[in-house]
Amino acid sequence: MGPVNQIEKLCQRARQAFAARDWPKAKQVYLQALGLKSDVPDVHYGLATVYFQLKEFTSAAHHFREVTRLDPLRAGAYINLGAVLNLLQQYDEAVAALRRGLQLDATRVEGYYNLGLVYRRKGDLDLAITAYREALRLNPRMADANLNLANIYFDKEMYRLALNHYEHALELRPGWDKPSEGIAQIRAMTASAKKAAPTMSAGIAAPHAEPDLARSVDPSLHADFLTRLHQAAEDAEMDGNLFVQILAKEIEPAIKELSNCLLFNSHSRTELEECISKFELALEHMRNAQQSMHGKMTTLRNHAEAFPTH
Repeated sequence: MGPVNQIEKLCQRARQAFAARDWPKAKQVYLQALGLKSDVPDVHYGLATVYFQLKEFTSAAHHFREVTRLDPLRAGAYINLGAVLNLLQQYDEAVAALRRGLQLDATRVEGYYNLGLVYRRKGDLDLAITAYREALRLNPRMADANLNLANIYFDKEMYRLALNHYEHALELRPGWDKPSEGIAQIRAMTASAKKAAPTMSAGIAAPHAEPDLARSVDPSLHADFLTRLHQAAEDAEMDGNLFVQILAKEIEPAIKELSNCLLFNSHSRTELEECISKFELALEHMRNAQQSMHGKMTTLRNHAEAFPTH
């Protein structure tokens, strides 16, 4: 039996052990296959996934890197590498790996999800929001993405958006404690705020400017309109802030890196191509943010045109 056939048989045995959750046996068999031939991407990929299950993340990262070296167009290897590097707290390297994976395959929802995890750990909340939103665009039924997005909105004190995503997460996974706790906390805060709100003494009118009787809003009659208008304004403001963040944290560094590659001949062709790819990805993020901001402003304008009249 030739080495290729032997490796395939060993990989099949390893996959069976993996399916049976016998991680040590799967590891042993994959290592046997690796001993026969060290440059088979599938063997490294299988071994990396076993190391991940065994929580040996450094070894997992090594073998995912080997896959990207041997098969540089394999999007899943970059995305898994990014997920492992995140666990190893190597955040910048994780972002680079995830972006490369998404550049190769922009439909990988797990890539955007993991990018959201990394950006949140880095403290880049606006970029984390963008990543989670893209994950939910690709898979609106991703409960974990809804929960994580809700948590970020909560941290940013954007409680209405947080509540929406907590509720959606709970709809997708009934009985889940985490979104239930978030919902309860926001409702408790809302109830407390209402109790603390000052009230006017009976018989004393609050001073006010003369209303425009043609275009006036009564909170008791137009609560739904006011809620939608406020939500649209918040969304537009958030997209505007995100656009500025992308310019500062993605476009500007990408331009500097590309300029250095072009100005100095010491960089290889591969490095130049990587710089160009990073710049193209940053431009894509900027265009997406611009389109989203334009859509939010259109929504806000439509709400303004629907201003209640009497």
